[in-house]
Amino acid sequence: MTLIRKIMLLIGFLGVPIFASAQEKSFEDAEGFGAHATGGRGGVMYHVTHLGDAGPGSLRDAVSQGPRTVVFDVGGYVPLESILHIASDITVNGDTAPGEGVGTRNYEVSLSGSHNIILRHLRIRQGDTGQKQNKKSAVAINRGGNIMLDHLSIEFGRWENIDMTQSRDITVQNSIIGNGIAPQRFGCLCESENVTFSHNLWINNHGRNPKGKGNIQLINNIVYNWQVGGYSLGHSAGKFKHDIIGNYFIAGPVSGAHRAFYEANPNASVYQTGNYVDYDLNGLLDGTLMTEAEFGNMTPLQSPWAAGTVAPPVAVTIDSAQSAYAKVMAGVGCSLHRDSVDTAIVADLISLGKKGKLLDSQEQMGGFGTLNGVQATTQTSR
Repeated sequence: MTLIRKIMLLIGFLGVPIFASAQEKSFEDAEGFGAHATGGRGGVMYHVTHLGDAGPGSLRDAVSQGPRTVVFDVGGYVPLESILHIASDITVNGDTAPGEGVGTRNYEVSLSGSHNIILRHLRIRQGDTGQKQNKKSAVAINRGGNIMLDHLSIEFGRWENIDMTQSRDITVQNSIIGNGIAPQRFGCLCESENVTFSHNLWINNHGRNPKGKGNIQLINNIVYNWQVGGYSLGHSAGKFKHDIIGNYFIAGPVSGAHRAFYEANPNASVYQTGNYVDYDLNGLLDGTLMTEAEFGNMTPLQSPWAAGTVAPPVAVTIDSAQSAYAKVMAGVGCSLHRDSVDTAIVADLISLGKKGKLLDSQEQMGGFGTLNGVQATTQTSR
């Protein structure tokens, strides 16, 4: 027996894991399939010092190459003049911005072709400006992966608020995905593998909250005021697995008779538990526990449902649907400093059926809103 083998056996005898994973989470509360993204860890810290679209000290320059951790010495909107592409191995910590925080407007933010990204506490609002060059979504992820999106406010997407295709190992958590604008007003097309949606608010979208064409977790989300339907179960010949756990679907003024789930077919393998629906528009959170019939109102699903099988490397903490509603109401999106847009969106939610509409343009909400950003007096090192 070799000396190395003897040492390994001794370590095992003492109860020390030989092959224990040293992989750290993105941050303490990171969960799901994107929870091991390291972003810019180990790279340089880049300070954004002005709100201009380009040049040294700009957000565009900051995210142009990694590994970098991006912090902000100034708060407010970055008025994009073209699509903003984020390179691989980047962390953007919007919570470091002074004043009411930081956001982008006018154009898409693209993570396409990039990997290992962490974005936190940012407002990403596309809007209907710059249409000649503006692509269809507020956030685009094509052929990307190992991505953590946390406490974002993703709004005013022209086609989708999030367009996620041919990507994998992604978490979207604690985020607002809503108030899409013309022409389509969709929440998210998720044609990707191993995606976790946890504790998000989907609100005032035509549908696709999200559209799930992949192996997907939908855990403790609140879906409010859909039009054609809430969650789209694929509508595809592909065979996908959906774990749908502890969500609350609440109809709003535009929902009509449309149900929480739509576009189902037998190719969708669904595990569901603890989900609630509230259709009565009475201003009260008094929904009922979902049954299998709720999922099969268009095309019957496979039955009986198997136990949950979509298992990420970091499990999602599961709350009851009622507790998830309280958490989302209190802390979803850029909640460190909620601006007028997010305040109005959350007010629609807490009306519980009385308020909410679909938008043609962000101008129907008074535009992008104002972020009172001030120059930091000292540079932060967070």
